Amino acid sequence: MRVCVLQHVPFEGPAVIGEWVRSRGHVLELVRLDLGEPLPALAEIDWLVVLGGPMGVDQEQCHPWLATERAFISRAIGAGKTLVGVCLGAQQIAAALGARVSRNPEREIGWFPLELTSEGRASGLFAGLPEGGEVFHWHGDTFALPEGAQPLAASAACANQGFLFEDRVLGLQCHLEATAEGVEQLLVHCADELTDPGPFVQAPELIRARSVEHYARLHRALFVLLDRMVVLGQDL
Repeated sequence: MRVCVLQHVPFEGPAVIGEWVRSRGHVLELVRLDLGEPLPALAEIDWLVVLGGPMGVDQEQCHPWLATERAFISRAIGAGKTLVGVCLGAQQIAAALGARVSRNPEREIGWFPLELTSEGRASGLFAGLPEGGEVFHWHGDTFALPEGAQPLAASAACANQGFLFEDRVLGLQCHLEATAEGVEQLLVHCADELTDPGPFVQAPELIRARSVEHYARLHRALFVLLDRMVVLGQDL
C-alpha cells in the first residue's frame, strides 16, 4: 500500500504513523507543500494522511498551499481513497467536505481523556484505547461535523474530537501519534500558545510528565485504529 503523508512544518512529522507504515510493509511518501514539493498523482497512492500544524485553515494569505491541499483532499475523497487527518489535517478534511472550521470555545493543550460516542465504540477504531484514557491535544480551532459523517469522540473542552465519513475518511482532532520527542518540539516551537492560561491549558512540566508506557499504550491504540481503517477500506 502506498501512503502519502502531507507534512506542514518541520517539527510535526508522521511520528508513530511512519512506524506503522513501515511495520506493515507499506510505502511512505512524505510531501512538504509548505516547501513547494509537488503532490503525487492520485493514481500513485492508496492512502492520504494529513498531519497537523500551528496554522489555521483560513490563513491562506500566509500559507497559500492550504488551498492547494484542500483541493487535493477533495479529489482524493472523490477518487475513493482512504484518508486520515490529524488536528489541522482533520480540519482541512472537514473543510474539504463543506464543514465549518472555527475557534474552539477553549484552547486545549495537554493530556485529557476522550469520551467515545456510541458510533465511536461501534466502529472498533478505538478498541485499543482504555475507556477514558488520556490522549494528547494541542489546538485552538475545531471542526463542525461534516454532513453524513459519524461523530466518534468528544472531550470536555471540544465537542468534536473525531469523525468518520463513508468508512474511509477519518478526522482526529487529538494526537494519538504523539511521541515524547514530538511533544517537546511543540513545547519549544509553540511556546507562545502556553502564555494564554485557561482551564484546558496545562503547564509544560505537567505536559512532560508522561511515562514511556503511557506513550506505548497510545501507540498501540493508534496501530489498532489504523489496522481497522485498512479493514474498513477492504469492506467497501
